Amino acid sequence: MNLSREISIFNSLRPFSIGFEDVFSQFESMLGDGSVSLQGNYPPYNIRKVGKNGIEISIALAGHSKDSVEVETEDNLLTVRTKQVKKTDDKGGDEVIHRGISQRSFARSFTIADDVKVNGAELKDGLLTISCEKIIPEMKKKRLIEIK
Repeated sequence: MNLSREISIFNSLRPFSIGFEDVFSQFESMLGDGSVSLQGNYPPYNIRKVGKNGIEISIALAGHSKDSVEVETEDNLLTVRTKQVKKTDDKGGDEVIHRGISQRSFARSFTIADDVKVNGAELKDGLLTISCEKIIPEMKKKRLIEIK
């Protein structure tokens, strides 16, 4: 075991938790050397809770169409990125005097929990909305244990 793992804050929690080893390891890999690796601030986004178990991620994508963006999930990672689209002029060859609407490439990733399901995505009025849902398995729901 390396020194950074030995002094990890999660090590102090390990004796008091059962079954969280994967979660602690995931946080340790995200933190790496103790500093969270930050993605740039583009594109801006909001994450909000919707109802009891819903989660909605809204990403501002002015100037992008649904054909130029892809949303992908793999393991515990949700990634939104631009596709490789060849650039064409907006109006059949008209000269652009000033380009203030960014169409730069980006990739934004979110770590999602095992019990979060991505239900779908919609791009409307320059805002990409990704709908997620926290699935609570039967074994995690509150129940009374019969005493024999």
